[in-house]
Amino acid sequence: MRVHVTHPTRTLLPMSSTTTQRHAPDWLILSIACVAQFMVVLDVSVVNVALPHMGHDLHLSENKAQWIINAYVLTFAGFLLLGGRAADLFGRRKVYLLGIAVFTVASIGAGFAQNGSEMIIARAVQGLGGAILSPATLTIIVTTFAGPRLPKAIGAWSAVAGAGGAVGGLAGGLLTGLANWRWVFFVNVPFGIVAATVAARYLQEQRNRDATVKLDVTGAVLVTGGLSALIYGVVNTTSSSWTSSSTLSWLIGSAVLLIGFIFWEARVASHPLVPFRIFHSRPLTIANIVMVLAGGAFFAMWYFLTYYFQNILGYGAVRAGFAFLPMAIGIIVGAQLSSRLLVKVGVRPLLLVGAAFATLGFFWLSLITPTSSYWGNLLTPAFLCSFAMGLLFAPLAMAATAKVDRADAGLASGILNTARQVGGSLSLAILGTVAYDRTVAYVRTASQKHSPLNLQKLAYVTGYNRAFQISACIALAAFFVSLALPAKVGHHSSHAQPAEPAAAAAGSGH
Repeated sequence: MRVHVTHPTRTLLPMSSTTTQRHAPDWLILSIACVAQFMVVLDVSVVNVALPHMGHDLHLSENKAQWIINAYVLTFAGFLLLGGRAADLFGRRKVYLLGIAVFTVASIGAGFAQNGSEMIIARAVQGLGGAILSPATLTIIVTTFAGPRLPKAIGAWSAVAGAGGAVGGLAGGLLTGLANWRWVFFVNVPFGIVAATVAARYLQEQRNRDATVKLDVTGAVLVTGGLSALIYGVVNTTSSSWTSSSTLSWLIGSAVLLIGFIFWEARVASHPLVPFRIFHSRPLTIANIVMVLAGGAFFAMWYFLTYYFQNILGYGAVRAGFAFLPMAIGIIVGAQLSSRLLVKVGVRPLLLVGAAFATLGFFWLSLITPTSSYWGNLLTPAFLCSFAMGLLFAPLAMAATAKVDRADAGLASGILNTARQVGGSLSLAILGTVAYDRTVAYVRTASQKHSPLNLQKLAYVTGYNRAFQISACIALAAFFVSLALPAKVGHHSSHAQPAEPAAAAAGSGH
């Protein structure tokens, strides 16, 4: 029997789609969401430490090997909005199972890849699976938990999402150093099988009353093409200049597609992929701007620290992986503290403190030299940045979904995830280019002053310094944008919101 749960503006339909589904405790539903999100985020960073080994075995140059990362990020960011809307329209359970199936099968393909082309194709499919899966995980949480349980659940999800970046470095180092880089992908398979089995058995289906509405295919093509072209154009600057015809062609094409998307959604589409009414939520709009900035600063941090550990400090893959462990702990501590303070102080104070810590941490990292030590010069600022990341992600997830109908939870989470991935992708490409240009300029001006080995290390670190300086500026911008967020968002005094009955009823079957 269908139970209709009515929201003042939209209706959700929880449905038991099979007779084998069982009632599950909340902790199990939270685990279903967190395990999948961890897999998706982990795969963005787990490849970094293993990348030199992959490039060697697959006969890829350093520039081409970067596409093992770029192919994943490109499809992940490009299809997130589509994945988020699909979770609303077709049901969180169906979309979750589809996403984890695509992701797991693509992981097997990447693990068995015999050349660069096979690897890049498998990684692109992995990114597509992640884009389908990731928004569904936050949708599951927002439609299952209500009241004071929601900030705690979002805090756990945010800790897992944030820690995935740091743990990725550790896992990549251990798997590459102790086994083989192929296990970086094979390790996803048992997790994917277990998560899919548990979700199929215990996760109740839930979708909108509007689930019969067809997906806005034209809007999906326009926004996916526009975002993909934008990211590809920026990533292309690692091999071509910003003013080259190839880079400009991609950027202009992106602008045309994104403008076309806005026109289509606002004036033409009868059931738009992104109803612009959702941006009437000021907290959602501000949260996404801050997420673009935060994602940009933090995503680049893992990349540059990975190369600093291996190229400058001379760490092997295993040791470089362990160097990220305190950062993973920092994220988890920050996220847990944030989730406990969220209801008491609200979103804005946590965003301001987190952005301030991040600014300080990145500026501190910009002072590293080729002779800096891990324990004396790197650990404290890197831990501070990681702790700041943990403080930020839970409040941002809360702000993005606090004033949005629960029937649009998938869309809101898709937009937030898109903001993080687009910010991270653009920042990594831009900061990578800036660091490279700074390195080349240093070599030209200082080539007569140092031995070749010292010159190389100094040149690299000079580039890393500039990247961290810009990251500090990005974090400072996030601080000022956070000031525009309404003061009561997330505070206990704002919990009398009309969307809670839907969320409470959604979780009542557990």
